[in-house]
Amino acid sequence: MTVAGVIAEPLTREFENIFREHYDLVHGTAYGVTGRREDAEDVVQTVFLRLLRRELPPDFHRNPKAYLYRAAVNQSLNIIRSRRRRPTTAIEHLEISAATGTADQAEAIHRNLYEAIGELKPKHAEILILRYVHDYSDADIAKLLGTSRGTIAVSLYRSRAQLKKLLRASLGEHL
Repeated sequence: MTVAGVIAEPLTREFENIFREHYDLVHGTAYGVTGRREDAEDVVQTVFLRLLRRELPPDFHRNPKAYLYRAAVNQSLNIIRSRRRRPTTAIEHLEISAATGTADQAEAIHRNLYEAIGELKPKHAEILILRYVHDYSDADIAKLLGTSRGTIAVSLYRSRAQLKKLLRASLGEHL
């Protein structure tokens, strides 16, 4: 056994433990932001591969849950932004057209919601997702992000107002 093998083995075990412990958080966050299982799997893969390639950052051990949550939100927002830049393929257009009227409306609302979340600042999207996807209280969010409950409450209020404004603008275009 080589010296590199001796060093790599504990790191591999540590990484596996981190992956097992935080997979659900990263996947659930990504799914909550993107609304698609495929995208959520891509986010999980990207976040953990980057972590493995770069080694663990110094601040990681202080609060791994917060670090991975932020990484999942940021990567999910990147996917939403890249989706907007990518034109819809003919197959996607046919799949959307094949849906019923109410399913079309629901799909349009969900698509607009995810796009609107993608337009928010990452910190605001992060707080909204913690609150409404993961059902964290203001106090829980404040503890996770290392800030005050009041700051979270104000941020949630402003983020919801901005999200409503973005949704009204995008849904108005499709109504």
